Amino acid sequence: MKLQHSTERPSGTAARWSPVFIRLALGITMLVAGVGKVFAIGPKAMGISGFAGFVASLGVPLPTIMAWGVGLLELVGGILLLAGLAVRITSALIAINMFVATVLYHLPNGYPAGSDGIELTLVLSLIAVALVLSGPGALSVEQALSDQEDRTRDSSQSRATDR
Repeated sequence: MKLQHSTERPSGTAARWSPVFIRLALGITMLVAGVGKVFAIGPKAMGISGFAGFVASLGVPLPTIMAWGVGLLELVGGILLLAGLAVRITSALIAINMFVATVLYHLPNGYPAGSDGIELTLVLSLIAVALVLSGPGALSVEQALSDQEDRTRDSSQSRATDR
Protein backbone atom coordinates (compact mmCIF):
# COMPACT_ATOMS: atom_id res chain seq x y z
CA MET A 1 0.00 0.00 0.00
CA LYS A 2 1.42 3.34 -1.05
CA LEU A 3 0.95 6.33 1.21
CA GLN A 4 -0.28 9.44 -0.50
CA HIS A 5 1.28 12.74 0.43
CA SER A 6 -0.64 15.84 -0.46
CA THR A 7 0.84 19.30 -0.60
CA GLU A 8 -2.57 20.82 -1.22
CA ARG A 9 -3.80 23.44 1.18
CA PRO A 10 -6.77 22.51 3.34
CA SER A 11 -10.13 23.35 1.88
CA GLY A 12 -11.88 26.51 3.00
CA THR A 13 -14.20 24.39 5.10
CA ALA A 14 -11.35 22.65 6.91
CA ALA A 15 -9.50 25.92 7.44
CA ARG A 16 -12.62 27.53 8.94
CA TRP A 17 -13.63 24.60 11.15
CA SER A 18 -10.31 23.21 12.43
CA PRO A 19 -9.70 26.13 14.82
CA VAL A 20 -13.19 25.68 16.29
CA PHE A 21 -12.37 22.30 17.77
CA ILE A 22 -9.04 23.33 19.25
CA ARG A 23 -10.60 26.57 20.54
CA LEU A 24 -13.36 24.61 22.29
CA ALA A 25 -10.87 22.12 23.77
CA LEU A 26 -8.67 24.90 25.14
CA GLY A 27 -11.68 26.92 26.29
CA ILE A 28 -13.18 24.04 28.26
CA THR A 29 -9.80 23.17 29.79
CA MET A 30 -9.14 26.77 30.85
CA LEU A 31 -12.68 27.28 32.16
CA VAL A 32 -12.49 24.18 34.37
CA ALA A 33 -9.04 25.20 35.65
CA GLY A 34 -10.24 28.76 36.31
CA VAL A 35 -13.36 27.62 38.17
CA GLY A 36 -11.14 25.43 40.36
CA LYS A 37 -8.79 28.29 41.14
CA VAL A 38 -11.37 31.05 41.65
CA PHE A 39 -14.34 29.16 43.15
CA ALA A 40 -12.65 26.03 44.57
CA ILE A 41 -14.98 23.78 42.54
CA GLY A 42 -14.01 20.73 40.51
CA PRO A 43 -10.97 18.52 40.03
CA LYS A 44 -7.79 19.75 41.69
CA ALA A 45 -9.77 22.71 43.10
CA MET A 46 -7.86 24.78 45.62
CA GLY A 47 -9.43 28.24 45.51
CA ILE A 48 -7.48 31.47 45.37
CA SER A 49 -5.98 31.17 48.85
CA GLY A 50 -4.75 27.64 48.19
CA PHE A 51 -3.44 28.57 44.75
CA ALA A 52 -1.76 31.70 46.17
CA GLY A 53 0.02 29.49 48.70
CA PHE A 54 1.17 27.20 45.89
CA VAL A 55 2.36 30.19 43.83
CA ALA A 56 4.24 31.52 46.89
CA SER A 57 5.95 28.14 47.31
CA LEU A 58 7.38 28.59 43.80
CA GLY A 59 8.98 31.87 44.86
CA VAL A 60 6.73 34.05 42.70
CA PRO A 61 6.44 37.62 44.02
CA LEU A 62 2.99 38.97 44.94
CA PRO A 63 1.48 35.48 45.02
CA THR A 64 -2.09 36.54 45.81
CA ILE A 65 -2.17 39.03 42.95
CA MET A 66 -0.60 36.47 40.62
CA ALA A 67 -3.09 33.82 41.75
CA TRP A 68 -6.00 36.14 40.99
CA GLY A 69 -4.46 37.05 37.63
CA VAL A 70 -3.99 33.43 36.59
CA GLY A 71 -7.36 32.34 37.98
CA LEU A 72 -9.24 35.12 36.20
CA LEU A 73 -7.27 34.59 32.98
CA GLU A 74 -8.24 30.93 32.97
CA LEU A 75 -11.86 31.58 33.97
CA VAL A 76 -12.61 34.58 31.74
CA GLY A 77 -10.24 33.36 29.03
CA GLY A 78 -12.06 30.04 28.91
CA ILE A 79 -15.39 31.82 28.49
CA LEU A 80 -13.98 34.11 25.79
CA LEU A 81 -12.53 31.14 23.89
CA LEU A 82 -15.80 29.23 24.08
CA ALA A 83 -17.63 32.27 22.71
CA GLY A 84 -14.95 32.92 20.11
CA LEU A 85 -14.26 36.47 21.23
CA ALA A 86 -10.81 38.10 21.57
CA VAL A 87 -9.36 34.71 20.66
CA ARG A 88 -5.91 35.79 19.52
CA ILE A 89 -5.07 37.99 22.53
CA THR A 90 -6.63 35.52 24.98
CA SER A 91 -4.68 32.66 23.42
CA ALA A 92 -1.44 34.65 23.56
CA LEU A 93 -1.95 35.29 27.27
CA ILE A 94 -2.76 31.62 27.88
CA ALA A 95 0.35 30.55 25.95
CA ILE A 96 2.47 32.80 28.17
CA ASN A 97 0.71 31.49 31.29
CA MET A 98 1.29 27.86 30.26
CA PHE A 99 4.93 28.56 29.39
CA VAL A 100 5.53 30.11 32.82
CA ALA A 101 3.77 27.17 34.52
CA THR A 102 5.91 24.77 32.49
CA VAL A 103 9.18 26.45 33.46
CA LEU A 104 8.38 27.20 37.11
CA TYR A 105 6.71 23.95 38.09
CA HIS A 106 6.31 21.21 35.50
CA LEU A 107 9.77 21.06 33.86
CA PRO A 108 11.59 19.57 36.87
CA ASN A 109 8.97 16.77 36.95
CA GLY A 110 9.88 15.47 33.49
CA TYR A 111 7.52 14.77 30.63
CA PRO A 112 4.58 12.57 31.70
CA ALA A 113 1.45 14.43 32.79
CA GLY A 114 0.81 11.74 35.42
CA SER A 115 3.81 12.97 37.38
CA ASP A 116 2.89 16.66 36.87
CA GLY A 117 5.39 16.84 34.02
CA ILE A 118 5.35 19.19 31.04
CA GLU A 119 3.11 17.06 28.80
CA LEU A 120 -0.18 18.91 29.42
CA THR A 121 1.16 22.46 29.70
CA LEU A 122 3.29 21.96 26.59
CA VAL A 123 0.26 20.79 24.58
CA LEU A 124 -1.89 23.63 25.92
CA SER A 125 0.84 26.15 25.04
CA LEU A 126 1.04 24.85 21.48
CA ILE A 127 -2.75 24.84 21.09
CA ALA A 128 -2.83 28.45 22.28
CA VAL A 129 -0.10 29.42 19.79
CA ALA A 130 -2.06 27.69 17.00
CA LEU A 131 -5.09 29.83 17.89
CA VAL A 132 -2.98 33.00 17.90
CA LEU A 133 -1.99 32.12 14.33
CA SER A 134 -5.35 30.85 13.05
CA GLY A 135 -7.89 33.01 14.83
CA PRO A 136 -11.23 31.71 16.08
CA GLY A 137 -12.54 29.90 13.01
CA ALA A 138 -16.24 29.40 12.32
CA LEU A 139 -18.95 29.53 14.97
CA SER A 140 -17.47 32.43 16.87
CA VAL A 141 -18.64 35.86 17.93
CA GLU A 142 -15.67 37.33 16.05
CA GLN A 143 -16.75 35.59 12.84
CA ALA A 144 -20.36 36.70 13.27
CA LEU A 145 -19.27 40.31 13.80
CA SER A 146 -16.98 40.12 10.77
CA ASP A 147 -19.78 38.68 8.62
CA GLN A 148 -22.11 41.46 9.82
CA GLU A 149 -19.50 44.11 8.93
CA ASP A 150 -19.09 42.56 5.47
CA ARG A 151 -22.86 42.60 4.88
CA THR A 152 -23.10 46.21 6.04
CA ARG A 153 -20.19 47.26 3.83
CA ASP A 154 -21.59 45.37 0.82
CA SER A 155 -24.98 46.99 1.38
CA SER A 156 -23.41 50.46 1.61
CA GLN A 157 -21.39 49.93 -1.56
CA SER A 158 -24.43 48.61 -3.38
CA ARG A 159 -26.47 51.70 -2.45
CA ALA A 160 -23.59 53.97 -3.51
CA THR A 161 -23.38 52.36 -6.96
CA ASP A 162 -27.17 52.51 -7.40
CA ARG A 163 -27.08 56.33 -7.25
